[in-house]
Amino acid sequence: MLNSIGIFCGSSAGLNPVYLQAARNIGAFFAKNHLKIVYGGGKVGLMGAIADAAIQHDGQVIGVMPQSLVEKEIAHTGLTKLYVVKDMHERKYMMANLSDAFLTLPGGAGTLEEIFEQWTWAQLGLHQKPCAFLNVNEYFSHLLSMIRRMADEGFLKTEYLDMLIVEHKPDVILEKFRNYQPPKHKWQ
Repeated sequence: MLNSIGIFCGSSAGLNPVYLQAARNIGAFFAKNHLKIVYGGGKVGLMGAIADAAIQHDGQVIGVMPQSLVEKEIAHTGLTKLYVVKDMHERKYMMANLSDAFLTLPGGAGTLEEIFEQWTWAQLGLHQKPCAFLNVNEYFSHLLSMIRRMADEGFLKTEYLDMLIVEHKPDVILEKFRNYQPPKHKWQ
């Protein structure tokens, strides 16, 4: 059952306005489709744009933020629920437990670290949740080429490459989330 989407994205808006617009669109899209958004809890960058758009469309938005970032006053105060946790490890663990699928929008190192952890956990069979990239402005195309090279060079099984959902349209991602069939986990 798909009830909530964990979203990883930038705490910055990026330089091209297309990223901010995509964030707003995805927040509104999930709200209109009655899916809860689980994200890092920030009011800044793409994170804040997603939350604001979802809230504006009567969506439920759950934030998970470490105390150290709350103290820096970047927490969004208008969320359905904000969980304040001890550290980044606890944040990622809680987000994983609260989410039925994971979507990645443009962002930096933290964004990649978060989705790669979920993708790794899926490979190991720690969960069976889909992982996706919204490839706005071909942002992830070079990264995906590198991931394909991992498979070509024998460092990644093809089925783990194929389990990643990479699309340009939110409705296609949602359909693929709903039809997702996880591969066998790595050590099965």
